[in-house]
Amino acid sequence: MPPTLLLIRHAQALHNVASDWSLHDPPLSELGRQQCADLQESLKNAKIADEVGLIVVSAMRRTLETATLGLDFLIKDKKIKVLPDAGWQENCDKPCDTGSPISLMSKEFPQYDFSSVDPLYPDKTSNLSSNPYAFTRKAILARGQACLKALYDRPEKVVAVVSHSGFLRTAVAQRRFFNADWRVFEFDEDKMNETELFVLKEWQETEEKGGGMGRSEKGICSLLPTDFPPEVEGESEVVQQDPASAE
Repeated sequence: MPPTLLLIRHAQALHNVASDWSLHDPPLSELGRQQCADLQESLKNAKIADEVGLIVVSAMRRTLETATLGLDFLIKDKKIKVLPDAGWQENCDKPCDTGSPISLMSKEFPQYDFSSVDPLYPDKTSNLSSNPYAFTRKAILARGQACLKALYDRPEKVVAVVSHSGFLRTAVAQRRFFNADWRVFEFDEDKMNETELFVLKEWQETEEKGGGMGRSEKGICSLLPTDFPPEVEGESEVVQQDPASAE
């Protein structure tokens, strides 16, 4: 049986505060650090957290910090393994959504094993048509499917994932996530048989509440025309101001 997924958005980071997309791989803000404390308190009171057997986290700084601070009780107290993964990084290729070299991340977060992170990370530009991390509709949707496929056969009962609003909404869950809020999903086998794609179905509890902490927008949010740059002859023409970064 495939695992249940506990999907978490990172807490507020500095680029969210200033709407400054030029900040490279920014850390959490002071409010973001407080949101991590709120996240931890919320999950400590949720039965789903007791069943987490693995934590997968985007290899970006703000997600690693969110996992470190917000899931501390699972990592330290219960010795749950943390698996940094390039696949769960954010969509856009602006500095704020582009990661830092793993050589640097491994020094900042020496408690985690980065050896399985794709060596291509954090490159989002070279060989654009074939780069799985490119900021194109095709690449992002394919990356979402690849991430779900990798988790589908995991042996753990529950896998927690710390990722990003844009990627979670467009490529994974079709839901909006407020900073540091969480939602719970199962693999939807019926729709998967119909579509031959990996599809998730949200638990009624978090769907009706608007996230585990009730801070997220309720309802399904489908793909929007502004989510991706226009495709030009198979490549990406990145517009100067794209709403996807603001999310």
